Amino acid sequence: MRRGDRALFLLHYTERELPSTIAVSNSSGNYQVAGNSASEPPSNSLASSQIEPLQGVVERLTYHSEESGYTVARLKAPRTSELVTIVGNFANIQAGQTLQLHGTWREHPKYGQQFQVVQYRETKPASLTGIEKYLGSGLIKGVGPVTAKRIVAHFGLETLEVIEHQIDRLVEVPGIAKKRVKLIQAAWVTQKAIKEVMLFLQGHGVSTTYAVKIYKQYGDESIATVTRNPYQLATDVYGIGFVTADAIARNLGIAPDSEFRYRSGTLHVLTEASEEGHCFLPQDELVSRVVKRLEIADHRPEPTQVASIMQQMVSDGELVEEAIPETDTRVYYAPAFYGAEKKLAERSQQLLSQPLSVDLPRVQRWIDRFTEK
Repeated sequence: MRRGDRALFLLHYTERELPSTIAVSNSSGNYQVAGNSASEPPSNSLASSQIEPLQGVVERLTYHSEESGYTVARLKAPRTSELVTIVGNFANIQAGQTLQLHGTWREHPKYGQQFQVVQYRETKPASLTGIEKYLGSGLIKGVGPVTAKRIVAHFGLETLEVIEHQIDRLVEVPGIAKKRVKLIQAAWVTQKAIKEVMLFLQGHGVSTTYAVKIYKQYGDESIATVTRNPYQLATDVYGIGFVTADAIARNLGIAPDSEFRYRSGTLHVLTEASEEGHCFLPQDELVSRVVKRLEIADHRPEPTQVASIMQQMVSDGELVEEAIPETDTRVYYAPAFYGAEKKLAERSQQLLSQPLSVDLPRVQRWIDRFTEK
């Protein structure tokens, strides 16, 4: 509820967004940072350092989280005998993959020089050794080091083209039956889908960190979901809030007067208000704040349109509307805040209705002992 409006109030905290930024590429190919707000404070942004390219073959994985995609790996880069430590978020990574990376160099106080990956793209290995290592890395289910060696020995540099376009020919390799070919084909299709999703997201300015999270949430439906309504990310993906979703939407060409944008912006404004101690906002103030939040250089929302969409959100259960008794004021809650305040009021009333027995002499003795010198 709003501070000062009633005697009873609740400070209710919901899951906050992770401090993060989104790396986007502008028309000139330079990287810039978008997506910081009150609920998305700036972190140690990579954009402050110069973005550099790096290419190489993944030699081994030091650490990889299946849940977040966070990875520490060792990369064999051309023209250097020492392995490079790379750090970043990868949807799927295995030893033997050839990667084109963009990122920044940093000095870790304990582990030394590292390459912090901002964006990456997998490329096909160019050598027989690279292909063999790639196939035998465990990336393709059904193909281990021994099988990979046989496949490469049979098809040579054409191995990946055969798997991509003529996978049935794998039965030509000794020890590979049709059943295993089907298994390899299914795994290859899965890897291809992951690559397509990552390329699409990174091609529209989504950083690898967010791209991995999005893929983990939606899987093969990632492209369709983000294209249809990028603001859904603010609801479904932990760490992505309205500001970041809005940056992604603009990069995808979503119109600034999109109803999806207005709805997400309204809920974002109520979340911001909760950080000031408010569980609801009066209609006029909410409309005013939403207009201010959604205004950009080439678009200023009409208050009447915002108010109309708020009514639709009430009908759809995305907002709760309540009239203040004996006034003309109507207030709006996010459903979570309304439910929390209602339950608190009910519980408080329940406690007040129960008689409370107090042993006053005992209380007085305790006070006397506590205050005596």
